[in-house]
Amino acid sequence: MSAKNISLSAPQITLQSVSVTRKMAASLPGLRQLAADKGLKIHHLGAGYPHPEVTDPRTFLTHKDRYYQYLAEQEGLNNAEDLPEYLRESYSYTDTLGPLSVRQNFAAVYGADWKTTLNPDFLLPTVGASGGISLLCSLFERSGVPLAYITDAPTYAGFVARAELSNQSTIFSVEMDKEGPVIEKLREQIESARNAGRYVPFYYTVPDGHNPAGFSFSIKRRQQILEVLQEYGVLVVEDAPYVYISYASKNDRPLPFFSMDSRLSVHLFTGSKIGFPGPRVGFLYTEAEIQIKGEISVSLRDLLVTEASADILFHNPEALYGFDALLHDSNFQRIESLWPVAEAKLKVYRENREIMMQGLDEGLGKWPELFQWTQPQAGFFTVFEFLSPNITTDDDFITDLVSNHGIVVIPMYDFYPADARLRDPDIGLNELRLSFCFSESHGEERRRDFKEAVEAFCAAVRLISGL
Repeated sequence: MSAKNISLSAPQITLQSVSVTRKMAASLPGLRQLAADKGLKIHHLGAGYPHPEVTDPRTFLTHKDRYYQYLAEQEGLNNAEDLPEYLRESYSYTDTLGPLSVRQNFAAVYGADWKTTLNPDFLLPTVGASGGISLLCSLFERSGVPLAYITDAPTYAGFVARAELSNQSTIFSVEMDKEGPVIEKLREQIESARNAGRYVPFYYTVPDGHNPAGFSFSIKRRQQILEVLQEYGVLVVEDAPYVYISYASKNDRPLPFFSMDSRLSVHLFTGSKIGFPGPRVGFLYTEAEIQIKGEISVSLRDLLVTEASADILFHNPEALYGFDALLHDSNFQRIESLWPVAEAKLKVYRENREIMMQGLDEGLGKWPELFQWTQPQAGFFTVFEFLSPNITTDDDFITDLVSNHGIVVIPMYDFYPADARLRDPDIGLNELRLSFCFSESHGEERRRDFKEAVEAFCAAVRLISGL
């Protein structure tokens, strides 16, 4: 019997663009080989992954096991064969909201850190912050009306990828300056979207350690953003993976949007940067109410719980209980703040950031007319910009950096949504995203390797620029 090709028809599905980070990941093995054939060492300045030095789980696993034992002891079970409640819940179906105790503990600690009170009933577990993005988009796309998502130019590639999944939604992007989105442009894009007959549910952003822009929004700009969104009745969706990966002093840390106005914001927390990326623990928090058909005002949280039950009905309770262990000290008392937990991670990232900033200044600081870069107050990235019109950071440029210099970086052009590239076809084609979070070495070797990577980057840039 001969095999036959079967043609399946799916007319509503369109081919989506692939993010720049995904394209780099796909092409890297071949580029690595080109570099290896020339005897070049690979320098990692591209990956946005948590560093292996801060994600070693062994100490945490010991603490988690002791915490679980403590939970069992607190139940006062008399029979050794009795099943502890936490263990039963960890391996059973759970509520869509996850274990109540985990939400209560997280609400107490997180709220105290950001000078506000969180209601645990308005915390919804998500599969990392990306799960929260997908949940929100899915909810508003269910309406069937044309949608406009407002976001920054540039913006997080994962958001663009999710937004482009729906044929009924499009992105209206807003240019940024050194403090955040340009307020006049934010107004213009909301009005343009509405004039085009589109419903504008929210403005999505990463205000702390912006990925990929490599800076944090000023306090003044955050307030201006809220004033505009309140005027137009638009939510702010605040993606906050780097709120604890902060290099600002305690008194200079800006408050997140949710602590400024919890009824206008949707806050997306992920444990991937402060804890461990593998379990994909995240929380969505909002106290917002929105009007639905018939002008009825309902809790956005209630709508999202319903949406979540159709998406991921049962979250992983063992992962949530594991995160709960991070919220307790060695004596199993609930911690007062997550900042001490973050400090172990910050030590590595702070060192790496200092090496990169110092290395760029020493290697390229003599030519401010040719190069500039952002000073990250949080997060993993800085954006490096060529000011010479003769250099274009396209695919060929990136390939040359890897294959001829052994340097892995991420180009910026694909972080700009399609409408931004229509306004300016050259946008992002003079920029690179440099990351200082990841390497394959630890301790003193990490510091040495990272310094060598920044020096190699500066040498390549000088060569390419004809210096």
